[in-house]
Amino acid sequence: MSEELKADAADVPNTPAGAGNGNSFENPWPVSQLSENLANYIKRLGTVWIEGELTKPSIRGTTFFGELRDLREDMGVSIHSFSAAGIAKDIASGDRIAVLVKPDFWKKPGKISMQILELRKVGLGELLERIQRLREKLTAEGLTDPARKHSIPFLPNCVGLITGKDSDAEKDVLQNAKLRWPAVKFRVINTKVQGDDAAPQIIAAIQALDADPEVDVIIIARGGGAFGDLLVFSDEKVVRAAANAKTPIISAIGHEADRPVLDDVADVRASTPTDAAKRVVPDVAEERQKLDQMLGRAFTRIANFVGGQLDLLAQLRSRPALANPYTFIEVHEQEIAELVGDARGAIDLMLEREGNKIDTLRKVAVSLSPQSTLDRGYSVVRDADGHVFTDASKIKAGTKLKLRLAKGETTATAD
Repeated sequence: MSEELKADAADVPNTPAGAGNGNSFENPWPVSQLSENLANYIKRLGTVWIEGELTKPSIRGTTFFGELRDLREDMGVSIHSFSAAGIAKDIASGDRIAVLVKPDFWKKPGKISMQILELRKVGLGELLERIQRLREKLTAEGLTDPARKHSIPFLPNCVGLITGKDSDAEKDVLQNAKLRWPAVKFRVINTKVQGDDAAPQIIAAIQALDADPEVDVIIIARGGGAFGDLLVFSDEKVVRAAANAKTPIISAIGHEADRPVLDDVADVRASTPTDAAKRVVPDVAEERQKLDQMLGRAFTRIANFVGGQLDLLAQLRSRPALANPYTFIEVHEQEIAELVGDARGAIDLMLEREGNKIDTLRKVAVSLSPQSTLDRGYSVVRDADGHVFTDASKIKAGTKLKLRLAKGETTATAD
């Protein structure tokens, strides 16, 4: 606001008590005075450029009437031009326009009117430039970074779908998804996909599905359209709502050539709604085929393994050691017999040698035996107590003697 407007605004009462202007509970303004003050203030505002979406355009006589809707909020203002001839013939409802207006306050009905002084359609180049600036802004914030994107679950418990009611996009997603996986469950929220109320409805749908614990993935789908029809999917608030969602989001807006900003922040970009249906659930026929292939490979590997083990067992059984379990004994049987023979020979030799020694010792013992001496005619003389006499001089006369002969004993008396 300029310094002049600030000064002008200072003249308008802005406190509940109307301080400094005599306004109070005891001294209230009449409605006409309020209208007069408002009219004076708005008149001093001068001319301003405003931008929005044109709705309800009409021509009554020479006057052009319409409503300019805000591009983000659900609100609008009435606009008019006293010279309809100055309005471009190709202007139509839904066009994005910028108008230079002179605000005026109609005191009796208490309404604000915007008189059009100049009207321009916002060109495609300018829109593209704004969208590009938004892309760069989101990229700088990291909202398009692949590292922050969520992966799509292989088989979601429930799929959230945001799309227009009874639209081709809705039918494509539902039909193709169920053809691929008949048991798939959907929670569908129908919203506007273009126009005044589209952005807030889409944002509310994203937040509702993101808060649903059963929804594992969200598809935002629209079946193509003109560039202007897809602008809501480049709306910054819609894009940020998608970027902030914890649930993975698949963007399926338009066709392959269409690329709204939503595609940049979505976790997966599908070229069409049909492509989104193919990405969100697996094909049951393909999965069964894969399962059959895996089972076939498993059975083949098991059969090969079992066959290999059977061949190994056959080879082992064909070996001599297993064909005749006694082979390893028979191999050593002769060696054992030889060892036993050697042991017997050694024992016999040892016994022979020891027998010869015993015979020699026996002969020696026999030759040295007192019996041998007796056998040669000698005798042993003893007294009655058994003492042996070796000296005849020591035997007294009359001593009773015992004589030991080679065979038997006898007695005698010394004289």
